Amino acid sequence: MVPVLFLVATTITTNDTSSGDQSGDAESQSPHILPTVLVISALLVISILLAWYFFRLRNQRKEVVITVDKKIPNGILEEQEQQTVVLLPRSPSASKTYSPIPVDCLEEETRIRSADDGKLFREEFNSLPAGYTQGTCEEANKEVNKEKNRYPNILPYDHSRVVLTQLDGNLCSDYINASYIDGYTDKNKFIAAQGPKQDTVADFWRMIWEQKTATIVMLTNLKERKEDKCYQYWPDQGCWTYGNVRVAVEDITVLVDYTIRKFCIQYQASDGTKPSRLVTQLHFTSWPDFGVPFSPIGMLKFLKKVKTVNPSFAGPIMVHCSAGVGRTGTFIVIDGVIDMMHQEQKIDVFGFVSKIRDQRSQLVQTDMQYSFIYQALLEYYLYGDTELDVSSLEGHLHKLHNTHAPLDRVGLEEEFKKLTNMRIMKENMRMGNLPANMKKNRVLQIIPYDFNRVIVSMRRGQEFTDYINASFIDGYRQKDYFIATQGPLSHTVEDYWRMAWEWKCHSIVMLTELQEREQDKCFQYWPTEDSVTYGNYTVEIKGDTVCDTFSLRDLVLTYGPDKQTRLVRHFHFHGWPEIGIPAEGKGMIDIIASVQKQQQQSGNHPIIVHCSAGAGRTGTFIALSNILERVKAEGLLDVFQTVKSLRMQRPHMVQTVEQYDFCYRVVQDFVDIFSDYANFK
Repeated sequence: MVPVLFLVATTITTNDTSSGDQSGDAESQSPHILPTVLVISALLVISILLAWYFFRLRNQRKEVVITVDKKIPNGILEEQEQQTVVLLPRSPSASKTYSPIPVDCLEEETRIRSADDGKLFREEFNSLPAGYTQGTCEEANKEVNKEKNRYPNILPYDHSRVVLTQLDGNLCSDYINASYIDGYTDKNKFIAAQGPKQDTVADFWRMIWEQKTATIVMLTNLKERKEDKCYQYWPDQGCWTYGNVRVAVEDITVLVDYTIRKFCIQYQASDGTKPSRLVTQLHFTSWPDFGVPFSPIGMLKFLKKVKTVNPSFAGPIMVHCSAGVGRTGTFIVIDGVIDMMHQEQKIDVFGFVSKIRDQRSQLVQTDMQYSFIYQALLEYYLYGDTELDVSSLEGHLHKLHNTHAPLDRVGLEEEFKKLTNMRIMKENMRMGNLPANMKKNRVLQIIPYDFNRVIVSMRRGQEFTDYINASFIDGYRQKDYFIATQGPLSHTVEDYWRMAWEWKCHSIVMLTELQEREQDKCFQYWPTEDSVTYGNYTVEIKGDTVCDTFSLRDLVLTYGPDKQTRLVRHFHFHGWPEIGIPAEGKGMIDIIASVQKQQQQSGNHPIIVHCSAGAGRTGTFIALSNILERVKAEGLLDVFQTVKSLRMQRPHMVQTVEQYDFCYRVVQDFVDIFSDYANFK
């Protein structure tokens, strides 16, 4: 600021002098120069004093609650800094209230609120009670406790905070940044806590022990956007002692949306070690760095798992993210309002959030989280719980195939119709619909979504050469485990092998013949003998074995410029007739098992799966791979939600009701083959 003012002062003085030169009478200007210099000097002194004052004020306000109207790229506010959580500004209509919604009006009400980029959701969210109006935070604000808070503006109320037992008479050792939160009917069903800091981990485990908590729900990753969100409060393997609590890892299960860790914990008191307890941590890993999950399906599955895992005799469920308000509040509200939906046939998101904010301020932190709650409730209302235990599969299939009443919602056709009613997001297919890329698509209705399309390297100086008609698809345990693509065209074969090379693919599954019903379905992209070259890539055949329902080809892929090579195994399924579906499921079970074995040996890089257009048979294969994996791991299946999830990642996956029915039948065949349930759990 000062240099700029100085420059202005110098300029004014110079201009005045040059004016005097032009008049030819410098002496006559001198009486006017002195006042000008004095005025400018005074302004300069005032500016310096103001700058000093604002600098002091800014330093003094560093730990004050900050309200910022700052948008991040997708318009969602998140925790921006280590020191504070950014809070949304309040609207003028903060006193407005919203009535409960009957469940049969939920779809229409959600549609109305979602219009105009969610304007009504923002208004409703901004009308919620905000700030620290429901109580005092004296304990949290004590100087000795301030360092225990991850964010100085997210503090527990005195009346609802979790109080730890005091250690060795230390009065302040009873403080932790955590609050009791009620469920729909259960008092103190949850504890909402911040993610532990390095120096509060011992307090965190002491709280779990003292509260008899058996389930921890973690809704953040340890680091996001290169920022520390939570300290790792558990050992990766073996055991570790935090304060007086010994924590030993018993088991870890990694799934696509969440990880389950089981711990055995023991309290080592001065009067001896207490009996050990089992604590299960469910760590939801699919919440993106910004915003909310793309779909609520994973969160609803996760919530059901939490309910299943938590014992009825246990203490409060521990829920935490980073600050313990945004994602934490979102999870608690979805749980509570689903219970309300069952009990009262209505939902009251506004009332429920208002109620739990009496116990911890700022629960549900952004309008995007608030609208996500509605999306999850609508998903649950429209589709319900479609998960099955394998033991009930036969009865469910009988019901599906013997229901013809038009109003009965259980029949197979009715179940599949719900999937075909899903909206295809054409506005998210911008790249595939560009004129330069249209000729690379085999079928114009089946184009990858932009958000999960497979990107290949751009050829130097050639625009749009990063496009191929292929989509990343999640597996049961791994994100982007499959690449669903069309059968290559003659002019896209080089792109196809470029994709296989750049994404380190070792397995290709082909589900069509080159020609069916005298129509070209796929260009032959491998040599019958010796080798063939496409651009920079040479493909050599090393072996060709015929199994019962599929051929197994060993191909060597060489990248020309570097002369690097890679073994690629090509699984070509021949059991799919030109019309309809395979006659029995054993061939599909066999090829899935062979592909999984190859993946384990080659490092679990993405599996390329294709038919002709990369949707019908491709979707059926991927759906069955995921379903059978879950049946083996958990003894559970959910054909409907598996297929629904695939269709959200690529249009028309599992294209016909026959293919949908085939998914059920293959699972039944699998269960019959391994009729002893213990054999495959």
